[in-house]
Amino acid sequence: MPQHPELLWAQRSSKTTPDKNVIYLTVNLPDIKESSLKFGLSETSLQFSATAGDAAKGIDEKEYSFELDFFKEINATESTKRLNSRSLYLVLRKKDLEEEYWPRLTKEKVRNSHIKTDFSKWVDEDEQDGEAAANDDDDMSAMGGMPGMGGMPGMGGMPGMGGMPGMGGMPGMGGMPGMDFEKMMAEMGSASGGGAGPSGTDDDGDDSDDDGPPPLEDAESAK
Repeated sequence: MPQHPELLWAQRSSKTTPDKNVIYLTVNLPDIKESSLKFGLSETSLQFSATAGDAAKGIDEKEYSFELDFFKEINATESTKRLNSRSLYLVLRKKDLEEEYWPRLTKEKVRNSHIKTDFSKWVDEDEQDGEAAANDDDDMSAMGGMPGMGGMPGMGGMPGMGGMPGMGGMPGMGGMPGMDFEKMMAEMGSASGGGAGPSGTDDDGDDSDDDGPPPLEDAESAK
């Protein structure tokens, strides 16, 4: 007896844009034999049957099938399907353009354990504005990985910094033009009554005006 495959679904709704008013339905069944696939889609229902499995991978081939009636009509001619190695992916256009979500996928309000919400594609009704359309997982897997980024090249050692060049002595400052420095110093000396050098002291460090106390014998004779 054929088994019922797992079905994953999500949806978007729009009152103005048909390609944003859709049902995303995935028949989550790997290794479907394309030659055995029987697929029927109408405005009100979907029929599916196929053999799936791969003996080379140790997966037994089995028969699968299901039928379901949609909650509301779809536009079958504008709907699309894609078969890949993991699943059959359908994008079903809802016939009625409306803002409200379908409350369920099927016409009858009967719980079916094989039909589950596709949380990887689901967006709440009040959060779908600006949300990009869901991508087929196969499209993503077909994209090559981002090329690996090469490691950062090693940074060469900082070149040795040469010693700071010696700073030459400050060049001598030339005398101020028009001034006779020796004459100016001589005038300063005569004004002070001493032969002080530029520093204001005698060259030999002695004070000629201070001869110290008189010798002891001179002091005795004075008595």
